[in-house]
Amino acid sequence: MTFDDKTTSDWQALDAAHHMAPFTDYGEIRQQGARIITHAEGHHIFDTDGNRILDGMAGLWCVNVGYGRPELVEAATAQMHALPYYNNFFKTSNQPVVALSKKLADLTPDGLNNVFYANSGSEANDTIIRMVRHFWALEGQPEKRVIIGRTYGYHGSTIMSASMGGMAAMHDQAANEPDFEHIRPPYGFLYQGNQDEAEFAANAASWLEDKIAEVGADKVAAFVAEPVQGAGGVIVPPEGYFTHIQEICRRHDILFIADEVITGFGRTGQWFASQTMNLSPDMMTLAKGLTSGYLPMSAVMVGDRVANRFIADGGEFFHGFTYSGHPVAAAVALANLELIEREDMIRTVREDTGPYLAEALAPLADHRIVGEVRTFGMLAAIELVKSKDGPVMFEETGAVGALCRDHAIQRGLMMRAVRDAMILSPPLSYTRDDIDATVRIAAAALDATADQLGL
Repeated sequence: MTFDDKTTSDWQALDAAHHMAPFTDYGEIRQQGARIITHAEGHHIFDTDGNRILDGMAGLWCVNVGYGRPELVEAATAQMHALPYYNNFFKTSNQPVVALSKKLADLTPDGLNNVFYANSGSEANDTIIRMVRHFWALEGQPEKRVIIGRTYGYHGSTIMSASMGGMAAMHDQAANEPDFEHIRPPYGFLYQGNQDEAEFAANAASWLEDKIAEVGADKVAAFVAEPVQGAGGVIVPPEGYFTHIQEICRRHDILFIADEVITGFGRTGQWFASQTMNLSPDMMTLAKGLTSGYLPMSAVMVGDRVANRFIADGGEFFHGFTYSGHPVAAAVALANLELIEREDMIRTVREDTGPYLAEALAPLADHRIVGEVRTFGMLAAIELVKSKDGPVMFEETGAVGALCRDHAIQRGLMMRAVRDAMILSPPLSYTRDDIDATVRIAAAALDATADQLGL
């Protein structure tokens, strides 16, 4: 099939007529038209108008190895020839998924030795909810059902995973199920004030202690957290925060869940942020970088305490998906992990490009509409403000961020706007030259935004 027989307007009209995209204002997109992406190479995407755009978001936090890697295409092709699909329901398995399970058990923190597969981070976190509640029922404590998350936390788009997350707009659209509670995140830009880092870390962790006291420890099943809150705006916790959090969870016998859908597979300079931050989660969710987005796949790493209880007396676990442990996705994941290892991408992020990204972005903190620049490995946020004095935020949250995003895209850089923070999540294969180009365009977008606002 070829797609070169239509103009951009033709494609936009067809898209508007039939395609309901995720997280989209359908009235707006029908008026403005979608950008139609045709292909990608290396770290750039291309559209039907011939625009070449540097992908500072790695797709959607996921294309860790960059675009056009033949190793992944070849792995998919070979597996499609051998076994394009078979289910894992009927006491069957397949070679790629067995090999991948062993690989993930080896790479993840100690004690996470079992894997349940799904297709997306949303499905993985939905699975977490089922597993956590089933575990406590097997422990003879079925009343432990409440899961505590954080405001601005993102754990997926299913009704249950969105309820576990802390996005108010999603809660307003029927994703606000009972038995989920939320605390404020350790968002230093908003909440730290005059506290030093250690004081703020302890204070922010105490919000969990307060919530447990309010709900009752005998009713709280788990606390779930992204090590760095991604879709919430790249919120980086102060050092020591998770030390306090884990101690609170242990003391109250509450499972600690690490959502590493975004932070996994090298983005923080280790295989997982749990290793970077010295976390010991009872369970962990993975997706995105697992296949570098080349095929849909996610995983739940199940800690020994939970898995052993399931194995000993859990009976049948009535949960799964048609494509759980898909052989082609598993083959691509294995090839992707091998590629990351062979090209030493994680060490490069830890010792070179991660520090260089922080260094290169730091001067933007002096820009007249920037309140803060924060980075963690290959994650970054540029917080926009109306005035540095205070700081003073913009009245209509999100409008200025969207404006800056559009200025960046027009100049050849894909950035994401989260409220009024500009977000970057570059491929791990990004070079220093790519970083320089990213910062140069980001600075130009900030200038254009400030000029348009008259600031």
